[in-house]
Amino acid sequence: MKRSLPIFVVLAALLVAIAVANPYFLDPPAFLAFVKRAAPLVILAAGQYFVIVSGEFDLSVGSLVTAEVVIAARLIDGTAAATWPVMVLLIALGLLAGLVNGSVTTLLRVPSFITTLGMMLILSGAVFLWTGGSPRGALSPQFRELGRGSLGPVPWSVLILVVTAAAAIWAMRADFGRTLVAAGDNDRAAALSGVRVPRIRTIGFMISGLSAAVAAILLGGFAGVSAQVGQGLEFQAITAVVLGGVVLGGGRGSVVAAMAGAFTLEALFTLLNLYGISGALEPAVQGFIIIGAVALGAVNFRRRRPAVA
Repeated sequence: MKRSLPIFVVLAALLVAIAVANPYFLDPPAFLAFVKRAAPLVILAAGQYFVIVSGEFDLSVGSLVTAEVVIAARLIDGTAAATWPVMVLLIALGLLAGLVNGSVTTLLRVPSFITTLGMMLILSGAVFLWTGGSPRGALSPQFRELGRGSLGPVPWSVLILVVTAAAAIWAMRADFGRTLVAAGDNDRAAALSGVRVPRIRTIGFMISGLSAAVAAILLGGFAGVSAQVGQGLEFQAITAVVLGGVVLGGGRGSVVAAMAGAFTLEALFTLLNLYGISGALEPAVQGFIIIGAVALGAVNFRRRRPAVA
């Protein structure tokens, strides 16, 4: 809890700063619009958390988001009747991508950094080959409703985010969550205690793929069809997770704090935009956050490590 507290303090400070710059920000419609914009990244961060806390990485989620939006547009092509079957297909593709990432990493013992980097390149190349850089087709109004529509005053994306957050918290409080953390903390000890480490890590990758599919559905509805819709999202998700105090290497961190990290990152970018600071600085900000978080984690680890006589 102490490790997670700073991110909530920073998030509160950023929200106050945004409210000072824009007095209407805390009005319900404006605040819900902020949560709506942040929802895809928060969902991706939650999925990335399940991989990182198990001791692995997933660099493929951004390309997976792009591929799924492009596939949806091509298959639906404006036809309402195809909306729900294609959504089911997108969920299945997300799970399949996670299964492949997890299987290659755990069964073939390829480092997850290399596995998911390869998947990212494969998906990026496939999208470019299929579209020539210009996606074809169109998303139906029914598909776009989830990303830009609402149920009364509450956007669908906010409701989906709430359900996702509740499911993630429940999973981490169940036996699955405890074994996932144990695998990330010390996989050998976990295996000796009966944890099926390859299986549990593969499930973590599948959850990450599922989160990418959900984010793709929301982003397709919110931003439309683009060959760059998921560009850089993998790094934003990792930045959000480490910003939330989750240790790279696994075994430490809270999924709630990881999601708070995503909100914090979105709030920071919103504040920079309000003050007219170039969006080109966003990657630099993410780089500083990742380096700082890893450096701080290394310092804390050395302090906790017992001295050797």
